[in-house]
Amino acid sequence: MLSGPVDRDAVPGLCAAVQARMEAGGAGVVVCDAGGLGPPGLGAVDLLARLELAARRAGGRIRLRDPDPALLALLDLVGLRFQVEGQTEQRERARGVQETVQPGDPAV
Repeated sequence: MLSGPVDRDAVPGLCAAVQARMEAGGAGVVVCDAGGLGPPGLGAVDLLARLELAARRAGGRIRLRDPDPALLALLDLVGLRFQVEGQTEQRERARGVQETVQPGDPAV
């Protein structure tokens, strides 16, 4: 759980914790509860980017839980994409949705 604003001195320790969790658990994803990060800003963007880099170096990814919509907009603005708990990925079809083809439908 991230709460804060997070002090810059704490970032290396958080990155090391993410890498250690990835390597010890064998899981491909570490979930970060971003609901307590406080107001979205470049400090939060920097922290999440560094955590994602640490996770990727260990062979995994970061997934955000309960991020502020303004933080997601800011991450999108700077070109960073994160998985968010409860949202499907863009490539992934939403569960429970079935596509059907009706006779006479044009081919796409």
